[in-house]
Amino acid sequence: ERLPPHLPPDLGLCVARRPPEGFHSQWSAAGKEYRYRVQLEGEVAEAWRPFVMEPGLEPRLEGRVPEPERVSELLALAVGRRDFRAFHENSSLRKPRTLESATLQALGGGLYEARLRGDGFGRYQVRYLVGTALLTAAGGLSEERYREALDAGVSISGLKAPAQGLVLWEVHYPADKDPFPAEERSAPPG
Repeated sequence: ERLPPHLPPDLGLCVARRPPEGFHSQWSAAGKEYRYRVQLEGEVAEAWRPFVMEPGLEPRLEGRVPEPERVSELLALAVGRRDFRAFHENSSLRKPRTLESATLQALGGGLYEARLRGDGFGRYQVRYLVGTALLTAAGGLSEERYREALDAGVSISGLKAPAQGLVLWEVHYPADKDPFPAEERSAPPG
């Protein structure tokens, strides 16, 4: 009752409830899905401009827009369990993380969405993975160096994609900690 008056008119509230005992929004999480929107073909629709990366504006891509198929291949190489230390800030805890999936979906009009799902992510990890895949696909980094960074954590001068394309899409919790039952997640009330 107190929250809706403080929300912008285009943001709604479906459900609010007290979380289970011992729940912590960050530390109880078992996994997350991030989505990153990038314009790889055509022009960015004006309504999307604040929420999309335009690779042609990135100085390190030298005005070259990478091919979507190549970006998709490079993202797929990142799937697996590893220490992604070459793809996150040094301030992040170094530990093995599992990237369960990394795909690139066409949304239409040249707009694409990288979807990354895993058990946890280091600081800026999604932005570095997407940005460095774009950089590699555009020829600004060799695939050999990209693979070395993934497989052995070899330090590279990766590209941290700008924040405006990133969305934390979903947080996954164990059943005993999840405030929302599976049926509510699939069909939220309201």
